[in-house]
Amino acid sequence: MTSLVALQELSGSQDGFGGDLRFGETGPGAGLRGADKICATIAEKSMPGAGGKQWRAFLSAVAGEDGKQVNAIDRIGNGPWYDRLGRLLANNKEELLNDRPSAADPAIVDDFPNEDGVPNHQPDPSQSEVDNHDMLTGTNDMGQLYSATATCKDWTAKSGDSSEGRPRVGHSWPRNFGGGGFPTGGGSTGAGFPTGGGSTGAGPGGNINMANWMSSLDESGCAPGINLLEQGGPLPGAVTVGSGGGYGGFYCFALTP
Repeated sequence: MTSLVALQELSGSQDGFGGDLRFGETGPGAGLRGADKICATIAEKSMPGAGGKQWRAFLSAVAGEDGKQVNAIDRIGNGPWYDRLGRLLANNKEELLNDRPSAADPAIVDDFPNEDGVPNHQPDPSQSEVDNHDMLTGTNDMGQLYSATATCKDWTAKSGDSSEGRPRVGHSWPRNFGGGGFPTGGGSTGAGFPTGGGSTGAGPGGNINMANWMSSLDESGCAPGINLLEQGGPLPGAVTVGSGGGYGGFYCFALTP
């Protein structure tokens, strides 16, 4: 996945890209193409030569270059996929389409690593763990588009205005709150966090599954923003991609190992 440090460097902002991932691309499908380019750029910096692979961001969109719906699971090839250090994430799509990839190496299944192979829950081993599991996907638990308002206008929007919707995120590491706060199962209800389908309702949260790497909850908004301190979930008054514990990171897959 894309590390905070890499996104800060490429965006030129301490707050990262937010929901606008165009990265210099224009026209239909620019958000997806830009995100793919970000993936390739980060891969090349981590391992010279790796940027030459065909990289795809695990993002869904209402409309791609051809105007048709894009499902993240259809963008990434057929596997197998490994992390930067050669550890298996999944052999195929069937293994990916679970709360946690079913055949993943035990070292990474519950803490996906960043582009350098470092567990993202503690990206700086000299520092304490941080709350950074929210990863942009716009995707449901089958790897398909979650809703028309779950993609920050197909990854081109970052003002934080309510018209941009609330991006759907997955959890790079699962979160289990005991005794209140967020629930752990999809469709359950927590105080202040509605369960309605899509990205609508009185506050962020939506349908919640704290374990799923693709589709856990709805973020607060599309504006750039970072929150690495545990506070129980997306804040209803916030408008950023990071308010629920993250920084607007996303997953990158190469079409070939």
